[in-house]
Order: sequence, then structure tokens, then C-alpha cells
Amino acid sequence: MNRIFSALVAGMIFGLGIAISGMGNPAKVLNFFDPLGTWDASLAFVMGGALVTTAIGYRVIFGQRKIPLFDKKFHLPTARVIDAKLIGGSALFGVGWGISGFCPGGAIPALGFAPWPTALFLISMGGGILIARWLQALPRRQTI
Repeated sequence: MNRIFSALVAGMIFGLGIAISGMGNPAKVLNFFDPLGTWDASLAFVMGGALVTTAIGYRVIFGQRKIPLFDKKFHLPTARVIDAKLIGGSALFGVGWGISGFCPGGAIPALGFAPWPTALFLISMGGGILIARWLQALPRRQTI
């Protein structure tokens, strides 16, 4: 129960940060990608603040704890290879973010600001995830 509660609190803090920073507004995000028009640098400051906070948090947590408070172990990525799936997924994420102005994590708090466009984005994203999982489950052909 503590694990679920801590995830809920972390999600609420994240959502509050998205709301306060204005990053739930897709127009604000899209303005960052328009350097020759209505450019808005606030996204860079939000991301920079998140990076600094994360770097400090990782240093403190991993320097003091062997295991997390509410789980048996830390769940960290183990992959060290930059492959086509990573590059393709990153590119697809960036293109989707640039077109829609929604980041998957920032879209959930945005449901309160623009319910229909945000819901359409989340449904589309969910469909894309299901299609990707289906494609990954298909048997692979062996090439000689």
C-alpha cells in the first residue's frame, strides 16, 4: 500500500509541477519549437530545472540507500545499447510531441485544461502503444 501511495504522491507532485509551469498547455510547448515565430524558452527552463532536481535526487538517494523505501529493489534500466528501436522510438516520441504539443506525462494533468483534445491524444497514444506491442509479439523471420 505504501508503494501505491508513494506513486500517487509522486504523480500528484509531477502533475502540480506541469500545471504550475504551464506545460499542460500544448500551445506553450509548440511555441518552444518555433524559434523564428512565437518562441517561448520556458520549456528549456522547466526541463533544466527537472534535470538539476533529478541529478541531485539520484545522488542523494543512491548515495544513502541500498533499497528504496517502498520496494524490494530499485528498478533501473539495464540496456546499454543504442539500437534502431531506441532511436526510432525517440524520433517518434519527438515527432509526436512536436506535432501535438503533448508529452505523455504532461497530457494527463492537461485533461483538466482541454479535455477533448487531450483525451484524443491519450487514446491515440494508447492505440499506438497497443499496435507497437502487437508488432513486437509477431514472430521474427530469420535472415541468412
